Amino acid sequence: MNIRFRPDAGGKPEIVHTLNGSALALPRIVGALLEHCQTPEGKIVVPAALHRYTGFEIIG
Repeated sequence: MNIRFRPDAGGKPEIVHTLNGSALALPRIVGALLEHCQTPEGKIVVPAALHRYTGFEIIG
């Protein structure tokens, strides 16, 4: 999102940090993972790009 704010008039812009997934539509992300990454056995294979953030490769 690249959200920034200026703490003081004329100050250098700083990056804003968000909490609890406020920048994401979490139910849609979970739905997309279920729809596209579920195996016939019912397990969910986490995409390689998310391994670093989740710490695992398979849910189930």
